[in-house]
Order: sequence, then C-alpha cells, then structure tokens
Amino acid sequence: MMLSHNPIVEPFALAHAIIVTGDKAGTILRNMTIVVGADGRIEQVAPSIETSIPAEYHYLDGTGKIVMPGLINAHTHLFSQGKPLNPKLATPKGQRMVATFAHSPLGKPYMAATVKHNATTLLESGVTTIRTLGDVGYEVVTLRDQIDAGQILGPRILASGPLMAIPEGHGAPLIALTSGTPEEARTAVAQNLKAGVNAIKIAATGGVTDAQEIGEAGSPQMSVEQMRAICDEAHQYGVIVGAHAQSPEGVRRSLLAGVDTIEHGSVLDDELIGMFRHNPNALRGYSALVPTLSAGLPLTLLGQDATGITDIQLENSKNVVGGMVSGARQAHEAGLMIGVGTDTGMTFVPQYATWRELELLVAYAGFSPAEALHAATAVNASILGVDAETGSLEVGKSADLLVLNANPLDDLRALEHPALVIAAGHPVWRPAPKRFADIDALLDEAYA
Repeated sequence: MMLSHNPIVEPFALAHAIIVTGDKAGTILRNMTIVVGADGRIEQVAPSIETSIPAEYHYLDGTGKIVMPGLINAHTHLFSQGKPLNPKLATPKGQRMVATFAHSPLGKPYMAATVKHNATTLLESGVTTIRTLGDVGYEVVTLRDQIDAGQILGPRILASGPLMAIPEGHGAPLIALTSGTPEEARTAVAQNLKAGVNAIKIAATGGVTDAQEIGEAGSPQMSVEQMRAICDEAHQYGVIVGAHAQSPEGVRRSLLAGVDTIEHGSVLDDELIGMFRHNPNALRGYSALVPTLSAGLPLTLLGQDATGITDIQLENSKNVVGGMVSGARQAHEAGLMIGVGTDTGMTFVPQYATWRELELLVAYAGFSPAEALHAATAVNASILGVDAETGSLEVGKSADLLVLNANPLDDLRALEHPALVIAAGHPVWRPAPKRFADIDALLDEAYA
C-alpha cells in the first residue's frame, strides 16, 4: 500500500530534541529545534531557547527523541522483497521466463506495484534516499518522476534502469542490456539515459545469485574498453557509474575504466587503494567502495536449508565473501570513501534492514558506530552527488529526517524502529514496514 500523500508541506518545528548530527566524531546537540518551511527545506537548526517558531507553524514536541539525517542506501533493487530467491529462476532459462512475464501486459503493472511497495518499505524504515543498481526496465524511473512531481510520497531516487552486461553475463537477461563491443555498450548507455536514468550499473564480473559454475562469481566479464565507453558516455551527462566487481582483477579493470563506485569489492592491495584514491577517469577524480556485507554474509553464515541457495552458489559465496569483508576493512584502514548499500531484494536482504549494514561495518570492517552513521548519511550523499540536497541537517537542505526513540550511537539497533520519518518535509507518521519474522530471527542468530 502506498502512503497517503499531501503534496503540500505543512511547515512545522520539531522542538526540544537531541540531534545526532551524523558527523564522523559522533557529535550530539541537546535541546535543539529544527524548523521546516513550506518548501520542505530546513529553515533553522538552533538551540530551542534561541528559536522563535512562527505562529502558523505546527509544533512537534521532540522531548526525549533523537533526530538525525535520513539514511541513504546506495545499492538497492526494488523488484523483490529480500526473501530467498528461487535458484531455478536464476538460470538463464529461468531469467528469460521471468523477463518475458515482467515485460508483458500483466507483468508491467505488477512490477510497477512491486517497486512502489518496496520504495515505501525503504522509506518507512528511515531511508530517505536510494540508488537502484539494476532494474527490470524503467519502472523505477517512472516511480522517481511520480515522487518528484509530488504525486506520491517516497524516497529521493537515483534510478539505474537495466544494468550493463555482456551477453549471458551477470544480471542478463532479466535486469540487463547486453553488449559485446565498446560501441554497443555506449549505445546501451545512451538508451538508458534517453529513458531518464540518473545512475548506471555495470556487471564487471560474474555474481553469486546467477552463477551456474564454481568460480563464476568474481570472474571478469567485461573488458576495460567496454567499461570505459560506458563511463565516458555516462560522465558526459554527469551520471555516476557503479560496477559489480567481486575479485581484485574485476576491481582493477573497473577502476581503470573510470567507475565511480565499486559494489561488493574484493581483497585490496596498495595499487588498488591508490587507484580508488586517485582515479582520473572517474567523474570526481576518485572512486568509492560500497561493500554490501548484508548481501554476502548470510549466504555463508546460514545453512542452505534456510537460504535455499545451490551448492554452486554456496561455493561461489565462499570464494567472494571473505574478499568483500577484507576489502571493506582495508578500505576503512586506508581512509577511502566507503558508502553504505545493502543490495536490497537479494536473498535475505529485506528492504527494511538498512540498519543491519551499519552493524556489520562495525562488527566486520572496524567502523565505530559514529563512522557507520556518517557513511550512511553525509558520505553516501557525497558519493551519490546529492550532498547539496541531503545527508546532513543544515539550513537550506531538504528536510530528510529520522526521529528515533533511542540514541543509535549507543546501539545501532535504535534505527530498526523509527518513531517518525520525514522525507523532503513530508512526515511519515507511525512508520511500520511489513517485516519477515523468520528472516529477522535467522539474521539475529547469525550475527549474534
């Protein structure tokens, strides 16, 4: 069900709250008031004693509440909910069947309803900005435009449309456009851009979900030349490019090509760390890592009876997940830009569980809770190029707020049940995303 939506923002003040700023140091400001105007932007952030609230503004008492910037999830898929994916549908034949349905007269409205539902779930869980990285078609572009036009309430969206893959490569044919040459790759990107995407995704290597043989995950699939053509075409329009890369060679080729974000990642060395830090072919001269530990760890920590993955998928998981964890830790130690993305919709990655990725970065990659919160807000905003709009609580920025009952710096699990979510000034009262109790229980046990 979509959230009921009034496109007019009713100006309000949230008073006497504790602000967790989301900076790297974990700064806390007490007894603060945030004033939000009719344009959905922050007008004041100041001590309550110094703030005068206009008479026509609604007054919300934030006493005892924690307010922080809305979360940003830089790696989402809205075509599924995060229950175990059926291995039979992950085969090339299965993907072709699903793709045929998804593009059919019956399938298109189904996909439109599915992506709306999943975007709502993300928003109700406290995520006010997302980037999708692999869509069935352009249904998320349509959803983004509806949200931007004020027709429905949802998170700010960077939508990728179908990803870029080689024929029969990772993600093909269900969520990919395929190409065999740099010229074809450039044409595929141009098709996506014409359809209105504002993000691009490359499958640089094989992946776990659709692997049909051991060693396929992480195995390089696309040439540097092909990926360079993709990056050049996207960067010409200021659009950032993410690459699914799960091996050192896959990461190296992607960085050489000029991708802006490496998704998942691998073990790093000094050369790769240097390429992340200084990447002349990337849009902003550097590349960032989005580790997606939420997508990898359940496959190796839970039994196949729970995950439903095949023996081949399990072996592929073992091959790449250790590298993802090591790479995240090495990137953190090296001070690289690290974003937060969960790969929502994949097996055991529910749309509402972005908060778990922060816990995993603390448990496995050496982050402090403050650094994890910073990564999921200001750092993600910077990586995605939306830092002028969101990612921190500053005057002039969009009022993307998360109101909590407890301090996430003390326990990140405070993020699990938001008291209130505000997206571009629009409140989501009593957020209650539908959860999967069986999956949550298994994940709690795995990460205990």
